[in-house]
Amino acid sequence: MFRIVSGGTSSYGQASTSSTSTSYNDDPHSDPRSTTIEDALIDDNEMDYDGDGTGPSRARAVGGGRVTGPGEVIADAGRWMRGHGTYVQDDKVLASVAGTLERVNKLVSVRPLRTKYRSEVGDLVIGRIAEVGPRRWKVEANAAQNAVLMLASINLPGGVQRRKLESDELQMRTFFQEGDLLVAEVQAFFSDGAMSLHTRSLKYGKLKNGMLVIVPPSLIVRLKSHFHSLPYGVDLIIGLNGYIWISKTLPRDPRLQNDAAENGGFGEESAHTVYSSDNDDISGRIRRAITRTAIVIVLMAKYCIPLSADIILEAYKAAEEIAGDDEAGLRRLKMPQTQELVLRALAETEDG
Repeated sequence: MFRIVSGGTSSYGQASTSSTSTSYNDDPHSDPRSTTIEDALIDDNEMDYDGDGTGPSRARAVGGGRVTGPGEVIADAGRWMRGHGTYVQDDKVLASVAGTLERVNKLVSVRPLRTKYRSEVGDLVIGRIAEVGPRRWKVEANAAQNAVLMLASINLPGGVQRRKLESDELQMRTFFQEGDLLVAEVQAFFSDGAMSLHTRSLKYGKLKNGMLVIVPPSLIVRLKSHFHSLPYGVDLIIGLNGYIWISKTLPRDPRLQNDAAENGGFGEESAHTVYSSDNDDISGRIRRAITRTAIVIVLMAKYCIPLSADIILEAYKAAEEIAGDDEAGLRRLKMPQTQELVLRALAETEDG
């Protein structure tokens, strides 16, 4: 899936010189990598039309998420149409930003590696309450503008189903107040493009007992479920907006197990505790597990490794084996030399 490339020096993270080097002609059109990229586009296009004769209906990554750089030749302008993140020069389509190569039929575009989150209906997102307004909360969700959570789009304590009254509006801060973190689903969009969120499910709501890690949204792998319980007592909620919540695994109410399994969430022990801000007691072992998980996520994001629960679990196992599972192990895990060993072990696992 990925390769770890290091230089000839023993000091991790420093530039190094190699005895062998590759030289390119000053003419950007003679770059040998351009042929490889266009070949990947052609192969991807032929795979689409081998079936029912129709191409993809939405943008998708080409060549396993091929990363291009500014000024890199992508394709022949006579055969391909330029999209976002590209420009045409001397009958060639070139990348204008560093990002992943995508296409829809003959339209080629580059999605920037560093960009704000572009949401879709049904996306799972994690956000922070930025403002409490009339019958609504403004939520910072790593998008171009704040999302909106309407009072009518939340569950009342106890799961009561009724119209929201003026008395509910007066106590909005008892549900969510500024600074609270929550997990929600994108329900729709307003005319100005702002996201409309909802938390009308026991798997959504206020977050506690954990910590937040922020990574580029482009690294999040879209899966059927983004709620994961890891075998070492830690729960993961991977928001498609690049916000990842790492928390203590809570005891499950058996009455809610089926609902949680069907909807891909954890469920809550009681609807009455959905809006509680009180953290539970967390043991030292779980605290270390949460911290270790956060460190490996940040490490993989630094090297632009696509993030999913499976690869996070593999990285965690490698980190625990190499650095140890005690407090001293966490300090060792922050050292560049140890992190390089973890990445190499992870690469070997993926190659195997």
